[in-house]
Amino acid sequence: MIIVHRPADVSKTESLERHILRPGEIIPDDALWIDLIEPTRDEDRLVEQHLAIEIPTREEMADIEPSEILYRENNARYMTARVLCNSDSETPKLIDVSFILTERALVTVRYGEPRSFAMFAARAIKPGGCRPQPEAVLDGLIEAVIDRAAEILAQIGSRIDRLSQSIFENERMGSRRAASFRAALKSIGRKGDIISNVRESMVTVERLLLFLSASMPRPQKSKDFQAEWRTAIRDVQSIEEHATFLSNKLQFLLDATLGLVTIEQNDIIKLFSVVSVIFLPPTLVASIYGMNFQIMPELHWEFGYPLAIILIVVAAILPYVFFRWKRWL
Repeated sequence: MIIVHRPADVSKTESLERHILRPGEIIPDDALWIDLIEPTRDEDRLVEQHLAIEIPTREEMADIEPSEILYRENNARYMTARVLCNSDSETPKLIDVSFILTERALVTVRYGEPRSFAMFAARAIKPGGCRPQPEAVLDGLIEAVIDRAAEILAQIGSRIDRLSQSIFENERMGSRRAASFRAALKSIGRKGDIISNVRESMVTVERLLLFLSASMPRPQKSKDFQAEWRTAIRDVQSIEEHATFLSNKLQFLLDATLGLVTIEQNDIIKLFSVVSVIFLPPTLVASIYGMNFQIMPELHWEFGYPLAIILIVVAAILPYVFFRWKRWL
């Protein structure tokens, strides 16, 4: 699918019009942003003929070498970044998005639906949403990706706070407590994956911004973009620091949860150990009077059996009282 964004009419200053290209329809000459979503080979060729550039296929994007992530060719800048997709679901993932910046238009090639693209597209159609320049479209898209990453980290931070409260204020007992710890460990793992994906995405965006700042010419029209890209780099670095902070917080929660699980296991083992010690003296008494020696005076006593029972009970009570006195129970 090809979505074309072109400058809106005069009544809507600095905004874009969105149009889904139908089969057989040509690309308008004034198209500023050509968005290729899971394009077919015919759609790739249509854009290639319109801008005289090469469009990378899905296989080429997947097998791209590190040296080919950012490069210039035929007066066009090819940049590939990883953007978080399906971040609101249980299975978030990173997708490769190629940005091809030319003097006439910006081309994006993607095989997914990142929410950041929808956010920018909705903003660009409003008055003042985007200046009619390819660099402005790229700047707006990068800003949307950064804003979305910051929003995701803010949501994860709130969830981590709630998770921390549920871990340290867990009043459940028995199997329900163990089940809550298992759920907490799974939740920590999922949040760790999202934070890792956000950090990886921001690293690729930072490289893209550094490449833009270094490779773009410096005429008057791109002077403002240079300043905006430097600001975006600082935003990316602050997001990376925030992601590191949240990762450290998750690591603390993981260690705390495992520590609480270990305490639970130690309590269970201690209980079995105490029960074993309590029943050890009565077992000793019963073993003695279970012997088959012929000469055992107690076997002929009239009160031998009641005394043996009392001795067994006392032998069980005394260790219990001792453990309670030592506060081991």
